[in-house]
Amino acid sequence: MQLPTWVRRASPLAERLATYDRETLFNDLIGGSVVAVMLVPQAMAYAMLAGLPPQVGLYASILPLILYALFGSSNVLAVGPVAMVSLLVASGVGTMATPGSAEYLSLCLTLAAMVGVIQILMAMLKFGFLLNFISHPVIRGFTSAAAIVIAFSQLKYLLGIEVPQTELPYQTIVATLRSLPTIEWATFAIGLTSCGLLLAGSFALTPLLNRLGLSRFWAGILPRFTPLIVVALGVAAISLFHWDTNRGVNIVGEIPSGLPRLTMPDFSIDTLIKLGPLALVIGLVGFLESYSVAKALAGRRREKVHPNREMVALGIADLGASITGGFPVTGGFSRSVVAENAGIRTPMGSIITAIIVAVSVLLLPEYFHHIPRAVLAAIILVAVISLIDFRVPLGLWKFSRPDALAWLVTFLAVLFLGIENGILAGIIATAMLLMWRVSRPFVTKVGRIAGSEHFRNVDRFKVETHPDVIAFRVDASLIFANAPFVEDYVLGLVADHPDVKSLLLIATGVNDIDATGIELFNSLRLELHDAGVGFYLSDVKGPVTDRLREAGFDETFMNCNLFLNADEAMKKLTSP
Repeated sequence: MQLPTWVRRASPLAERLATYDRETLFNDLIGGSVVAVMLVPQAMAYAMLAGLPPQVGLYASILPLILYALFGSSNVLAVGPVAMVSLLVASGVGTMATPGSAEYLSLCLTLAAMVGVIQILMAMLKFGFLLNFISHPVIRGFTSAAAIVIAFSQLKYLLGIEVPQTELPYQTIVATLRSLPTIEWATFAIGLTSCGLLLAGSFALTPLLNRLGLSRFWAGILPRFTPLIVVALGVAAISLFHWDTNRGVNIVGEIPSGLPRLTMPDFSIDTLIKLGPLALVIGLVGFLESYSVAKALAGRRREKVHPNREMVALGIADLGASITGGFPVTGGFSRSVVAENAGIRTPMGSIITAIIVAVSVLLLPEYFHHIPRAVLAAIILVAVISLIDFRVPLGLWKFSRPDALAWLVTFLAVLFLGIENGILAGIIATAMLLMWRVSRPFVTKVGRIAGSEHFRNVDRFKVETHPDVIAFRVDASLIFANAPFVEDYVLGLVADHPDVKSLLLIATGVNDIDATGIELFNSLRLELHDAGVGFYLSDVKGPVTDRLREAGFDETFMNCNLFLNADEAMKKLTSP
C-alpha cells in the first residue's frame, strides 16, 4: 500500500509498517522484550544516578520510546535514560535544588522540555554541523573522566557509606576515599557479588554457552538477562534474610504503582535562565552520543540515518519525557547493540519495549520495593567501566601530542572544574588546536624526480633542484590565520639562499584564498622584486585565479607569472 507522501515524511515508521509481516513482528517481539529486560533495571539505576526516584527512570522509558519510534530514522536505536546524560542532570540540577525533592523533579521536567526544544530548533536551523567542531580526543577525554565520576558517585551505594554532597567531582572522589573505613559489609557483599555476576554475564557466559552447544543467537541473547537475574537475586536476599532491617542494607523503597501522570514543566523566566546552559550542553552531548551510535549501527546494516531527523526525533522524545514525569533521554550504546543482536528490525521493537516497561510499572512495583540500591549501583558501574580507557592518550601521545594535550585538558577539567565546565574546556581546547593547526600549514621545498614531471618534498625523495630557482608547496588555503607563517617561511627561504633568482609557489594544495592571502601575494611580489627575486605561481586552481583577477592583479602578472604546471614553470625559469 502506497502511503501519502506527507505521512511518510512525518513518520518513517508508517512506511515500514506498510510492508510489515509476521517474521518481522516475531523478531521485533523478541528483540523488544530483550531490551525491556535490560532497560527496566538500567532505567531505575540511571534515575538514581540523576538524583531522582527510581520510578522516574521507568517513566522516562515509556512515551519517549514510542515517540522516537514514530519519528526517528534508525531502526534499532534504543532511546531512554543513559549514564552520561544522567550524570549531567545530577551535576547541573544538583547545584540548584536538593536531589529527590519536589523542586528537583520540577527542574528536571523543565530541563527535559528545554533540551527537546533546543534539539528541534537546532535541527530546523541545521546546526548539527557544530558537533563537527568537537574533536575525537576531546570526546574520549570527556567520556573517560565522566565514567570515573559516575563510578565514584555510585560507590556510596555499593559500599553502604555516607558521602557528603560536594560541588566538584574531585571532591566527591576524595570524600569517598575518606569514607572507606565505614563500609557496611552486608551492602558491600551484595554489591560485590552483583558486580561479579554482571561481569561474568558480560564476558564469560557467552563463550560458556557456545561451548555447551547453544546456538549463536541464544548464546548472545541470554547473557543480556543477567541484570534482571541479579536484581531478582537481590530482591530474594532482602525478602528472605531481611537485611534491610537487620543489616541496614539500603533498598529502593516504595514505588508508586500505575502509569505516570501528565506533568507540566515550569516555564518561568528564572527557571529557563538557570537551566539554559545545562540544557544546551545536554542537547549537544545527548545528540552526539545518540547519533554516533545510530550511524555506526546503520553502517553495519547498510541503512541510512538522517542527522536532522534524528535531532528532531530526540527532541520530541525529550518533550514526551517532560510531560510524563521523566527526565532527558537519548540513545544508549549498549542497549542499541543488544537491540540489533536480539533481532529488532523496525522501530516497532522500541514500541514493544515501551509496552513491556509500562506493564512492569503497572504490575511489579511491589517487587521493585525490595531491590537493594547496591545492585542498581553495580549495574551502573559495570556499564560505565568500559568507558575508561587510558590507552587512548598514550596512543595519541605517540601520534599527535596536541591531540593528547586536548584529551588531557578535557579529562582534568571534568574532574576538577565539573562536567559542564569540562565540556566547555574541551571545546575551547578543540578550537585552539584547530587554530594552531590552521595557523601552521605544511610548507615544504620541492624538487623534480629525475626523468619525470613530478615534484616532491626534498626531505622525503631523491630529487633534482636548481640553484637559481626555489620551488615550494603550501598544503593549505591561504587565509588570514596562516598568512604570517607563510610569509615568514618565504622570506626565510630568500634569506637562506642569497643567490636565488626566482621563487615558485606550487599551489596544488591552495583551494581558497581570502583578502589577507591576496595581500600576502601583493606584499611578497613587491618585497621579492626589491630583493631582485621573481615571484611565480603554478598549478593555481580556477577559483583562486578568479580571486586574483577580482583583486586587481594586472594582466602582465597573470600572463607572465602564472604557469599551468610546475614542469612548465621550471623549464621557463631555468632556461638560459
